[in-house]
Amino acid sequence: SLAGRGHALCAALRMAFLAFYVLVLSGERPDVFVCDQVSACIPVLRLARPRKKVLFYCHFPDQLLTKRESFLKRIYRLPLDWLEEYTTGMADCIVVNSMFTASVFKDTFKSLSHINPDVLYPSLNISSFETVVPTDIMDLIPKKKKFLFLSINRYERKKNLPLALEALCELRGRLDSHEWNEVHLVMAGGYDKRVLENVEHYEELRRLASKLNVNDHVTFLRSFSDEQKISLFSNSLCVLYTPSNEHFGIVPLEAMYMRCPVIAVNSGGPLESIVHNVTGFLCDPVPTQFSEAMLKIVRDPLLKDSMGAAGRVRVMEKFSSEAFAERLYQYICRLIQ
Repeated sequence: SLAGRGHALCAALRMAFLAFYVLVLSGERPDVFVCDQVSACIPVLRLARPRKKVLFYCHFPDQLLTKRESFLKRIYRLPLDWLEEYTTGMADCIVVNSMFTASVFKDTFKSLSHINPDVLYPSLNISSFETVVPTDIMDLIPKKKKFLFLSINRYERKKNLPLALEALCELRGRLDSHEWNEVHLVMAGGYDKRVLENVEHYEELRRLASKLNVNDHVTFLRSFSDEQKISLFSNSLCVLYTPSNEHFGIVPLEAMYMRCPVIAVNSGGPLESIVHNVTGFLCDPVPTQFSEAMLKIVRDPLLKDSMGAAGRVRVMEKFSSEAFAERLYQYICRLIQ
């Protein structure tokens, strides 16, 4: 950045320099270039002699990920938005991370309406789950909690984390006192004290839990370790995934691989990763629907096992590293033919 500003411009310049280095200084002689996320390097890569094909993996249009609060910011973004769209269109093959992102791609890049990007789902690094040794988390959770729910997301307002707390409050009215005493929710999230929104939203959620009178049934966990995450998945009855219009979302894959059902909002990536009533539940982003799904899992002990088993199979078939590699290899072979 330049004095903390101009991150997008600097990212474009870095990618262009990296492309130049690969072409001129690295000594590498690739068959295909695979470019990820920032498309500014594609014009440089096309200068290769003889010309090489370029595959671009678009996770989400960058121009939709930034706010334009001021006139100067809007002026600053105009050439960058044009550059993103123009250089993306220079790729020989474009893939996106979900059908949802494909629709956003078409709506955003108007000049590329003739392009129908293919979907290449992100993969889950399964080996990390097999090699990590779970840690004991029971010291984080009150004893005798039979029904443990888990929310994993960064402490950001766009993740709609209050929905999990409101659904928990709604669930209380559907249970008798004995069942309610056995319910607990862990709100685990990425947290950086240098990021003002993380600090503010964490406090907002704590105040909301107190206002809803569920604070005795909630544990807030900040910046957890991989070992803690594995243990949370292993001990949880279900994962609550609250963002709307998420580009794809890796948390549902992690949960399903760990045989943990997922209750998610019925929009964005979860529509493609979760099978409703099979590996979890897809609900409108309202507390009543989330709490209804939570109640089903509380009342039917076998549901976690059946949905968990189906989730593991789905991840292995569609979202494993092997599935990703095979699909990517097909695109590359098509480019070099």
